[in-house]
Amino acid sequence: METLLNPSKTAKLFVPNIPLFKSSFLHSAFNPQTRILFNRKTLSFTITGKAKTSQGRKTDGKNISKKILLSDSAPELSNEEVEPKPKNGGGAWGLVRKLPKRVLAVLSNLPLAIGEMFTVAGLMALGTAIDQGEAPEFYFQKYPEENPVLGFFTWRWVLTLGLDHMFSSPIFLGTLVLLATSLMACTYTTQIPLVKVARRWRFLQSADAIRKQEFSDTLPRASVKDLGVVLMAAGYEVFLKGPSLYAFKGLAGRFAPIGVHLAMLLIMAGGTLSATGSFRGSVTVPQGLNFVVGDVLGPTGFLSTPTEAFNTEVHVNRFYMDYYDSGEVSQFHTDLSLFDLNGKEVMRKTLSVNDPLRYGGFTIYQTDWSFSALQILKDDEGPFNLAMAPLKLNGDKKLFGTFLPVGDTNSPNIKGISMLARDLQSIALYDQQGKFAGVRRPNSKLPIEIDGTKIVVVDAIGSSGLDLKTDPGVPIVYAGFGALMLTTCISFLSHAQIWALQDGTTVIVGGKTNRAKAEFPDEMNRLLDRVPEIVQSSISKQPDSIGG
Repeated sequence: METLLNPSKTAKLFVPNIPLFKSSFLHSAFNPQTRILFNRKTLSFTITGKAKTSQGRKTDGKNISKKILLSDSAPELSNEEVEPKPKNGGGAWGLVRKLPKRVLAVLSNLPLAIGEMFTVAGLMALGTAIDQGEAPEFYFQKYPEENPVLGFFTWRWVLTLGLDHMFSSPIFLGTLVLLATSLMACTYTTQIPLVKVARRWRFLQSADAIRKQEFSDTLPRASVKDLGVVLMAAGYEVFLKGPSLYAFKGLAGRFAPIGVHLAMLLIMAGGTLSATGSFRGSVTVPQGLNFVVGDVLGPTGFLSTPTEAFNTEVHVNRFYMDYYDSGEVSQFHTDLSLFDLNGKEVMRKTLSVNDPLRYGGFTIYQTDWSFSALQILKDDEGPFNLAMAPLKLNGDKKLFGTFLPVGDTNSPNIKGISMLARDLQSIALYDQQGKFAGVRRPNSKLPIEIDGTKIVVVDAIGSSGLDLKTDPGVPIVYAGFGALMLTTCISFLSHAQIWALQDGTTVIVGGKTNRAKAEFPDEMNRLLDRVPEIVQSSISKQPDSIGG
């Protein structure tokens, strides 16, 4: 390499043997095109300037011509640098590399995401309309092939598509997965880049660029520093760089859409876990009897896993009801005791409707009641426990009855006394001919004689209807809905950006916002009115105009 300082004198300069295109200086100064290097031709760069001596003195003002020559022996570029781009897009490998971007572009499509959400909503509505978890015979009768619903919907659709367990069916879970994928793709391709751009400090050096903003104005005698003070007082983050100013506020509003997407993902994940990882069961237990939690609970999906708490034994200490003045049932209660494997009572609580019992990850709800047995004395003998059976008569939902044989029990035509009850507070008795004999209250100790038999109603023993479930997805769903409400409110915050440029004694101001576009100009005018005006004695001290 040679440097020609004068046509008559040639000085040799030492140049280290460093590959040219790996030198950061030459990259930034010359940046030659790689296609020239493939031709293996000599490159020549001529730089003209004024030289200084080693003592720092200037020359006579003559121009210096510096010529840099690149010979054919210049080092080869690495394969990564010289590899030309295929004209056909890289063939199969190029398609493979472009495939993720194309898939992300399709998944992040807004109409597709909206369609997925409507599909999920439709499936949920269908799951609400169709009874869930029933035996196949139930669907055979309700959706027969002889009389299909809407002309085509029969039990085959229900059982084939898994509509009898909609929220754990492959079609519903697959749609949820697709929607979750679309949300993640939209977050990755759209929301995160928007946040990255919003976080950058963008100084505009051109007055024309500032005037092209949604709002722009000019302050004839003002200082950009005074404007920055006013904006800081209004809650803006302000940055100054020479004559340029950049300010913003409401950056949290840019993060909110990402939070909304994450909240929706949490809700869907929690709902999926609830549908595929829960246990459910129901039991009707007479007062005084026990049951084991694990014997009642059944899995709802492939992620259901039992715990140690399933070995808990539950004892029904007492079941009782509250009544209105009219005699109707107002509330029913169950006093429960929970025992571990060693027979130690670990918890006791009286639960009622809307006041469940929670222990060890499972929850017990009071949902129903029944009439178990009627305890009586017959001719001062007993007590005898007569089982009460549910009856369906004239549409009564709660009607129970029992029968006390009288006379020869081995006779083919057994006769006796009938007893009916709609609740636990009064018993209606009928003689052998079916005629009404009277009403007695349990524990009243008031006897009644029917067909020569004296009867005393000692007690009415009820049964507690309990629903049990484990639902590991509930905390996740609650957290998702809480995050969704919070991020939805945050998303209404406006992300406002303001640019300003000092041009002599004039300040050019411009700004934009993503929300509240009608209120933004009024806010800007109020802020600009607070900027102090520079007095005449200070004008001469302002810097020269930097132009726009």
